[in-house]
Amino acid sequence: MGKRQDIMAATLDLIHEEGLQSVTFSKIFKKADVGSGTIYNYFSNKEELVNAVYKEARMLMGEYMLQGYDSTASLYERFKCLQLNRLHFGIHYPKEFLFIDSFSFSPYISPELRNMDDSRNSVEVVLSLIVEGQKQGLFKEMDTHLCHQFIHGIVSSILKGYYVRKYPLNESQTQQVLESSWKALLV
Repeated sequence: MGKRQDIMAATLDLIHEEGLQSVTFSKIFKKADVGSGTIYNYFSNKEELVNAVYKEARMLMGEYMLQGYDSTASLYERFKCLQLNRLHFGIHYPKEFLFIDSFSFSPYISPELRNMDDSRNSVEVVLSLIVEGQKQGLFKEMDTHLCHQFIHGIVSSILKGYYVRKYPLNESQTQQVLESSWKALLV
């Protein structure tokens, strides 16, 4: 990992451990084990650094969301794949998931980044799937972005309980989450 990545990883760790407002460049220098001037070679201020961390996390989540996605599968199978990938991303990358979840609507994140598409447009895939389900009369007629936030919120809430060891999120519970997410959209 290069120094830029070390700085970004240290920033994500500190945000996760202490919260964004407590993160200072001084703490980042120490955690990343870089000299005080090094950070300015890559980022002009804290906001630029946080936005870079956010962008990287969103890109990673976007890639993860589309793993194994088959656009020719049934609507249910595609939905299940996307939601399962969202859940697994949160399990395997809890810091990134919580950071995205907590800061997607923060004024700290630039509007351009907040509305960005990831490298493979996973958001567009999810929105298209919702529109398709609505056209087929399967999904509730509601704004597609609200629908997307709704199904994301289900997974987010479950993951937060998992993070504090409220439940193990075993295979049976995972299937229950997927089925509940699916049923939540049905007419």
